[in-house]
Amino acid sequence: MSDPRIATSVAQRLSLRTPQVSSLRLLADVLDIIEPSKTNDVVAALEKVRSAYPDVQDFERDFPSLCFALATGVGKTRLAGAFIAYLYLTGVSRHFFMLAPNLTIYEKLIEDFRQGSAKYVFKGISEFVTRPPLIITGDNYEEGRGVRGGDMFGDDAIHINIFNISKINSEVRGGKSPRIKRLHEYIGQSYFEYLAGLDDLVLIMDEAHRYRGTAGARAIAELKPILGLELTATPMSVGANSQPFKNVIYRYGLAQAMSDGFVKEPAVATRADFNPAGLDKGDLEKIMLEDGIHYHEHVRAKLETYALTNRVKRVHPFMLVVASDTTEATRLREYLESDEFFDGRYRGRVAEIHSKQTGAESDENAEKLLEIETSGKTDIVVHVNKLKEGWDVTNLYTIVPLRASASEILTEQTLGRGLRLPYGRRTGEAVIDTLTVIAHDRFQAIIDEARKPDSLIRRHLTIGEGGDVPTSTPKVITAPSVVESWLAKPLESDGAPLLGVADAPARFETDDERDLAEIIVRDVLPSYQSQVKHIRELRSPTVQRRIIDDAMTLKRARDGLDFRPLDTAKIEEVGERVLKVFEERTIAIPQLVILPVDRAGFGFRKFDLERLDSLNYQPGSRDLLIQNIRTDERHIISSVDEGAVEERLEDYLLRRLVDFDEVDYEEHAELLYHLARQIVTRLRSYLPDDTAVRNVLITQGKGLAEFVHAQMVGSMWREEVRYRVEVRAGFTELRPQHFDMDGSIQDFRLPSARVSDVKRTVYGGFKKACYPVTRFDSDPERRLAMLLERENTVRKWMRPGPGQFRIEDSDGNPYQPDFVAETDSEHLIIEPKRQSEISDEAVRRKTASALVWTWAATEHHAKKHSGKPWRYLIIPDTVIGEGSTLQGLRDYTREPDLELISRIDLAA
Repeated sequence: MSDPRIATSVAQRLSLRTPQVSSLRLLADVLDIIEPSKTNDVVAALEKVRSAYPDVQDFERDFPSLCFALATGVGKTRLAGAFIAYLYLTGVSRHFFMLAPNLTIYEKLIEDFRQGSAKYVFKGISEFVTRPPLIITGDNYEEGRGVRGGDMFGDDAIHINIFNISKINSEVRGGKSPRIKRLHEYIGQSYFEYLAGLDDLVLIMDEAHRYRGTAGARAIAELKPILGLELTATPMSVGANSQPFKNVIYRYGLAQAMSDGFVKEPAVATRADFNPAGLDKGDLEKIMLEDGIHYHEHVRAKLETYALTNRVKRVHPFMLVVASDTTEATRLREYLESDEFFDGRYRGRVAEIHSKQTGAESDENAEKLLEIETSGKTDIVVHVNKLKEGWDVTNLYTIVPLRASASEILTEQTLGRGLRLPYGRRTGEAVIDTLTVIAHDRFQAIIDEARKPDSLIRRHLTIGEGGDVPTSTPKVITAPSVVESWLAKPLESDGAPLLGVADAPARFETDDERDLAEIIVRDVLPSYQSQVKHIRELRSPTVQRRIIDDAMTLKRARDGLDFRPLDTAKIEEVGERVLKVFEERTIAIPQLVILPVDRAGFGFRKFDLERLDSLNYQPGSRDLLIQNIRTDERHIISSVDEGAVEERLEDYLLRRLVDFDEVDYEEHAELLYHLARQIVTRLRSYLPDDTAVRNVLITQGKGLAEFVHAQMVGSMWREEVRYRVEVRAGFTELRPQHFDMDGSIQDFRLPSARVSDVKRTVYGGFKKACYPVTRFDSDPERRLAMLLERENTVRKWMRPGPGQFRIEDSDGNPYQPDFVAETDSEHLIIEPKRQSEISDEAVRRKTASALVWTWAATEHHAKKHSGKPWRYLIIPDTVIGEGSTLQGLRDYTREPDLELISRIDLAA
C-alpha cells in the first residue's frame, strides 16, 4: 500500500523540511505494517505498530491514530498537505476530514488549502493543478457539494472537509444536535452520517491536544475514520490533570528546531546594570514599553537594510504587548496612542485584540490582525494573555510581557507565536533571526528558567543505553587511507574486517618488503604531489625509478647497520605494486589556486536613498542588553558613548560610514554628505529638535550606517579583474582521519535507530571508499554513500577530511565539499543539502566557488593531461533514496558563471 518512491516525490515537490520528510516516511512505514480499514482489528494493529515503534503505547482512539509532535514554526499545515497528497497518490484515501480547534485556525486552514493562495499547501503537486481538491467547509457543506462532488469530478476526485470542532460536537446548548447531524435533503441522512459511512475517511487533527475532552473525543469516534493523524507542538491533554499523549510516533521539539535553524532564536533584553527594585509598577511599565519601541525600530531598520541588500521582500515588524486583562489592554492602548508616548507618533498604529471586543471595534482590529504581515500599518498589538493558536505570523520580533511570570513567558504558546521566520530560513543576521522579550523585571528569572533541564528551549539529554549520552567510555580511532591500511593489519570492529581492500594485490612476504612499501607511501609520495602534473605520471618508468631510489635511500639510512639488501627484481616488484594500488585507490585532487592578475578598481554612482519613511528611530537613554536564551550569547545596542562632539549632524553618520572597507572619505566625500543629509532630513521630519536627532545619530548610528551602506553597494561599479590559475600539485595526499566513537563501527548499510545517532556513529564496510571508515552528518549522506557503492560506474569515493580539499570562496573563506567521487568518465564533487538550505546566501557563495574550481580543474588540468573532467552536483536531501541513481542525480549538475570564468586567463 505504501510506496517510498511516492513519499520521496511528494517530499521533493513540496520542498519539505527534514522533520516533515521524516514524518512522511514514518507514515509510509506504518502503512506497510497495517492496512487501515473499517474492519481492521485495532488491538492487533496497535501491537504491530508498537513492535516497530515502542514509543507508541496506545492509539487512544477507537481507530488507529498517531501523533506527530512538531515544534511551532516547523510547518504542521504543510505536513498535513503532504499526508493528504501521499495518501491520495498511493490510493489509500480520497476523503479527508480536517479538524480545527477554533475559528482562527479554521479560517487559516481554508485559506491554506485554497488553490492560488500564497501559502497553498499543494504547490508542486501536478495532479492537483487540473483537478484541484474539492474543499468542503462548515459553511458550505449544506449546499451538497461534498456528496455531489464525486459525480461532478469523477470517482477519483479528492474531498477535503475542513470543520471547526464546534460544528461537530455532540453536546450543544439546549440539547439540540449540531446542524451537521441533522437530516440532509440531498442524501436522505445527515452529512455527519454520510461521512461516517465512507470506507476511506482519514481524520487529520490540527492542534490535536484540543480534542481530548469528552465531547470532542466522542464526536471524533462517531466519524469512524480508518486512520487518525494528529498534529501538535504540545502532545499533552489540556486541563488541570494534563497527561502526555501515548500515541506519539515522532517528536521534533523546539530546541531541535532552533538548533537546526528552522525558527528564530529567543532572546531576553533588559537595560544594562538595571535595578527595578526602586521603581513602582507604572514607571517600570513605561520604561519597558519605551525600550520595546527602541528595539522595535532597531529591528525595522535591520530588516530594511537586509531587504535592500539582498533584493528581497520588505518585512514589517511589530511589537506584541501582553496585558493581564481586558481593562489593562484598553488602558495600555490608550497610553500607547497618546501624546505622552513619543508625542503620539504611534497613534492609529496600535491594535487592541481580545475576546471581549464587539461590534465595529472588534471588526476593525481583526482586520488589522489579518493584514499585519503585509500592510505595515500596525506597529504594536496589545493582547490579553497568550495569542491564539493558529495566528500564523512571521513578523513578530519584540514581546513586552507586562506582569507575567518567567514560566508564563517561556511557553510555546507565548514564544511560539513569534518564532516563525519571514524568509522561511535563517538569514545569518542575528537581529533578523531573533525574537526578543523585553523583561527588565524578569531578566534573571527567565535566564534561570531557561536553564532548567525541562525548559522547552533546552535539548533533553538522556544518559544510558539508547540515550544521547552513553555510559561507555568514548575512544578515538585513527583511520588511515585504504592504501595505508593495505600496508598494515586490517582495521577491525568486533572481529569483522571493515576495509575495502579485498581486491588489492597480495600483501608482502617479508617485513623488509612491507617497510619499503610504507616508506614509499608515507615518506616519499607526499613530496611528489608538486613534482608531477598528474597522478598517472607516478607510474612512468622514469618517475617510478626515482621514487624507488628515494625510498631505498631512506630505508638504508633508517636501518643503519641492520640494513639488508633486497633483490633488485623484488624491489621493482614492490614499487610497481605499491604505485598501482596508490593510483587505483586515490582520487587525484589537484591543488589549484585562482589569483587576481590586476587590482580591482571601484566606485559609487550618485543616487538618492530609498525607503527613508521606514526609519523611525526614537531617542535612547540607556544601553539595552540582549541575551540569547538558548546559547547565553550577549550583545548591547543603543550605546550612548558619544565620543567626539561633531559640529555638523551629518558627521556622526560619516564617521560610521568610513568604517566600511570600501568607503574612502577622500574619494567619496561628496556622495557621503549627499546621503547623510537625507538621513538628517528624515530624522528632523518626525523628531522634535536637533538634540533628539543628535541622540538618534549617536545611539543608532550603526544601524543607520548599515541602512545607507546597503544602498551604496547597489550603486557600486567595479572594473573587470582578470585571474590566472596556478596548479600547485597534481594530486593531494590522503592523510589519516580521526574520529571519536562511543561503541563499535557500524555497517553503513544499516540505518541508525534514531536520526540523531547518525552524527555520532562511525560507519564502515565500504568497498569503493578511499577510507575504510567515515562519519556522516545526516542520514541522506549515508544513503548517498550506499548509492555510490552500488553504482557500477563509480570507481572510488571519499569524504574529505579537514584540509584535504580546499576551495576558497570570493571572501577567501575555505570551503570543503562533502563528497568526492570518481567514475569511469569523470570526477564528481557532490554536495547533499537540505532542500531549505540550497538557496541560502552562504550556500550560493560556496556553490559559485566550487563551480569555478571544477571549471578550472577541467580546463587547466584535466584537459592538459588527458584526465577526467570535473563536475559539481548540489543535491536536495529529499531526492536521495533507495531508488535513486547516479544518472538521476546528474540532473542536479550546476554550471559555472560564464561571466566570471571568461576573466580567467588559462594561458597564464
